[in-house]
Amino acid sequence: MKISYAWPHLFLLLAATATAKVPAMAKVPAIVVFGDSSVDAGNNNQIPTIARSNFLPYGRDFSGGKATGRFSNGRIATDFISEAFGLRPTVPAYLDPAYNISDFAVGVTFASAGTGYDNATSDVLGVIPMWKELEYYKEYQKRLRAYLGDGKTIYTISNSLYIISIGTNDFLENYYAFNSQRRTQYTVDGYQQYLVGLARNFIVNLHGLGARKISLGGLPPMGCMPLERAQNLQNGNECMETYNIVAMSFNQKLYDLTRELNKEIPGLKLVFSNPYFVLLQLIQKPSSYGFEESQRACCATGMFEMGYACQRSPLTCTDANKYVFWDAFHPSEHTNKMVADHVMKTALYKFI
Repeated sequence: MKISYAWPHLFLLLAATATAKVPAMAKVPAIVVFGDSSVDAGNNNQIPTIARSNFLPYGRDFSGGKATGRFSNGRIATDFISEAFGLRPTVPAYLDPAYNISDFAVGVTFASAGTGYDNATSDVLGVIPMWKELEYYKEYQKRLRAYLGDGKTIYTISNSLYIISIGTNDFLENYYAFNSQRRTQYTVDGYQQYLVGLARNFIVNLHGLGARKISLGGLPPMGCMPLERAQNLQNGNECMETYNIVAMSFNQKLYDLTRELNKEIPGLKLVFSNPYFVLLQLIQKPSSYGFEESQRACCATGMFEMGYACQRSPLTCTDANKYVFWDAFHPSEHTNKMVADHVMKTALYKFI
């Protein structure tokens, strides 16, 4: 299988982006986020689901040591992206009662941990489906208009950066799950095509609501997550290459989708933000980037735990900056920053 991404001199690029500072700018008045746990800042705290992280040790390195509902020891990638665009250092959750429209006017996330493009994925843990995230966005537009007035609202909507980060759960929590219905309905390639169709519809609908600058996020090397490695006993806990191949294949389809939609929709500026290769480098050569551990996570044993399983474990590491992963599924704050710096340099620079 041929993957047509060109990442020349990746090691030099990573070294540069690790310390790069993007100058503040005013071209993007707000960051608006849709997706899953990679970009959820606490929406799931407000719904009845076990897919939560609003308790320690989550958030222990966040400002004030607060467990906000981010699946990290600190900030997540979209927080760093917001800061890089000269906006606030965090992007708050839309359902968080601690914030109001004055906060959301410069940044908001509708993301829900455990969700996916596929409605069947959100049903697994009873979380917010993507169609509902879009409904919340419509409500947000009305609130924004009441707060800013028509003129400023139109400017904000058309000039904001919209970030979509989703898809991993569709495969790991749905398609590859035990007794998966989707696996009886689709081949893996067919399921990828089905998800790409859903992604296309979402972007078209978002554009119809006024969005013009959109970042479509790709999948990470999901076979290298500690949870997947821990289950790969027959191959010595190495990465599950089958899952990584699926991620690369799906990313290629999403990349192709961005090219198609940019040609089809006048005025659309759609970019593909790919975290796959930067994360793979951190995982394969952690010491080159200041990490000490990339196979196990910081939380608990670092092999299986996430969410409530991370609570009160005496095994949790003392310095999460030394770990590529915070829990068995999610990157540490330090990794999130490196990924954010990387996508700023390789994709989001087009909006500077």
